Amino acid sequence: MPLKKNPVTGMKDILPREMEIRNYVIRQIQETYGTFGYTPIETPCVEHIENLCSKQGGDNEKLIFKIMKRGEKLKLSEASSEADLTDSGLRYDLTVPLARYYSNNANDLPSPFKALQMGSVWRADRPQRGRFRQFMQCDIDILGEPGNLAEIELIQAITTLLGKLGFHDFTIRINDRRILKAMAAHCGFPEESFETVFIILDKMDKIGMDGVADELKESGFSEDSVQEYLGLFRAVSDDTDGIRRLCEILGSDLDPKAAQWLIDIMEASDVLKSCAFRTAFDPTLVRGMSYYTGTIFEVSMDEFGGSVGGGGRYDHMIGRFTGTETPACGFSIGFERIVMLLLENGFTIPEQKEKTAFLLEKGMAAADVRSAMEEAASMRSGGKQVLVVNAKKNKKFQKEQLTADGYTDIREFFK
Repeated sequence: MPLKKNPVTGMKDILPREMEIRNYVIRQIQETYGTFGYTPIETPCVEHIENLCSKQGGDNEKLIFKIMKRGEKLKLSEASSEADLTDSGLRYDLTVPLARYYSNNANDLPSPFKALQMGSVWRADRPQRGRFRQFMQCDIDILGEPGNLAEIELIQAITTLLGKLGFHDFTIRINDRRILKAMAAHCGFPEESFETVFIILDKMDKIGMDGVADELKESGFSEDSVQEYLGLFRAVSDDTDGIRRLCEILGSDLDPKAAQWLIDIMEASDVLKSCAFRTAFDPTLVRGMSYYTGTIFEVSMDEFGGSVGGGGRYDHMIGRFTGTETPACGFSIGFERIVMLLLENGFTIPEQKEKTAFLLEKGMAAADVRSAMEEAASMRSGGKQVLVVNAKKNKKFQKEQLTADGYTDIREFFK
């Protein structure tokens, strides 16, 4: 039986054209975020199963690729549950590993610490457009900054990067978990049911206002609470005036400082913008991760039809490791979706090195081959990219392929 040549479901092979764009985007991420002072770090792709299943990752904890114990630790005959068989798993995001990393190395790191982390993550999810089971994440996080300077700078760095990649007219949707909780409390939902309410609210984009209302009532919440709750979303605009209006409606249920916190972020982001985008207050924005404690935000692009990145503040996570809470805020760009959009839009890498191809005729003398390779080496030392290959019988087709791959200078060497 022949071996399977297709990749495992949800994984993909990356062809040279896409790989060039991926590498270009990675370089832009490193250079752009580097100008803001973010320091590259790396964490292992395998994480302790206890950390991954700490009830901080929301539904992603149901999608973990778990790793079985090895050697003497694996005792199949004594196992009574899955927990007896596993001790680690592939990371489903970079935030939980970062929190562990910081907790383990804080004494050797500056404060605040600005981290740039890129690497593959794995989720046993249902594959679809722009979503795979293995995918690259690119995160920037600020640890140890309690003020909203962190959010303002994260948004500035992200939008600067997207502008450099040629994206414009996108939207930064922003909300705050404190506002979400205040709205739920104002409408009479019990505090122990907030997460249930938010899970349903998070479906607003898919099922609409009526669908959210039906699910809330099906979950046992009263008609009065549901209608008052949905009325709040209809009553406010998506700008800073909407936040001020919501603050008036909620009264003592919402701390005015939380509202002003969000207003300051939005106003600063508008002043500091380096490309065309808008910030929008979105009281329906939830973000799935249960570890968020304050500001939450996403980048939405009409051409994708959804989010291409998101993040927020998670002030309690590091305290789960150390016992001492550390303020933290971060953002993850949707690397795979960004690359997909660039490919679909026919993106061309700017200022790409000139690519030259040497075609060596069959039967050339060894001295002539060495001479051609010496010339290629000289050109490479001058900064050019030179491919040396043997000419094929169908040189016309070979040249067409090389041209399609970006080789603008094709030279033939005859015997």
